[in-house]
Amino acid sequence: MTRKKILTYVTLVIGFGLAGYLLYYTFREYSPSDITESIRAIPTFNLITALAFAFGSYLCLTGFDWIGVRYVKNDLAYPKIALASFISLSIGQSVGLSGLSSGALRYRYYAHWGMNTEDVAKIVLLSGVTVGIGMMVLSGIVLVINPKDAAAVLRLGESAVVGIGVACLVATVVYLALAAFLRTPLKIRAWTFQMPTWQIAVAQVVIGTINFALVSACLREVMAATADVSYLKAATAFVLANLAIIITHAPGGLGVLEATVRHVMGDQASIGSLVAFRVIYFFIPFFIGLPLSLIVEGVFRAKKAKQSSTERLRMSDPSSV
Repeated sequence: MTRKKILTYVTLVIGFGLAGYLLYYTFREYSPSDITESIRAIPTFNLITALAFAFGSYLCLTGFDWIGVRYVKNDLAYPKIALASFISLSIGQSVGLSGLSSGALRYRYYAHWGMNTEDVAKIVLLSGVTVGIGMMVLSGIVLVINPKDAAAVLRLGESAVVGIGVACLVATVVYLALAAFLRTPLKIRAWTFQMPTWQIAVAQVVIGTINFALVSACLREVMAATADVSYLKAATAFVLANLAIIITHAPGGLGVLEATVRHVMGDQASIGSLVAFRVIYFFIPFFIGLPLSLIVEGVFRAKKAKQSSTERLRMSDPSSV
């Protein structure tokens, strides 16, 4: 077993252990019946609206892959890009280590459609950059407009929080400037990155920010059913939860997201709303994406078997084809 695999397994074990502890810590005061009643208290309208926001987010995520495919100058059709993106991310966001798990699935699909390893790696990398940019912009906005809540959680002064928010927005502007004017590869030690065109960079900022704004709206919708929750505070809780997820590497943010949102929102984040958000944004897409991946895999294998059969027939009797 290689050192990299050992590190991956250790990370997963620690991540699941941490997730289990945080779930216990967050839900320890509630019985299953309490949680069930809390979920039932959420009106159907709010659940449907939250589902619509989640759908919009996953639609934006297909845009992440579309941007990456155009970055490598490939003209693959959008329906195929959307299929690869949804399956990869609906599974990857739930099982954890999304960059690795969703990256492996992306490679399976894009390689089948004629892309090489380098192109797939670039698509995954640029999608990761889009995630970072989208989160930076949303973080910058909420930290500048609503520094009070973040300051209380981070135990920093409001002016320091505003400074962090401004730094996030400035970093985004710098990225756009580099995309517009820097055409030589950007080198950081042994790492080399060819900046995208400014049009692609703008698309990253717009689609990335809209994606996380929609996820925040999904979270706010399930909480607003039982409490007076502002969108800005919900977005702040989501931003801080993602920061905690990045630090802990918990699979799918399990436990970390719930504990952080609960810490920021207090009683405004009912246990039912946290469970509903987890189900709507993670579990439902996962249980759609998993069987869909099996169907697509079956189609791929059937096509491969048919091609192999045709090739064997051609080699044995050229006149028959």
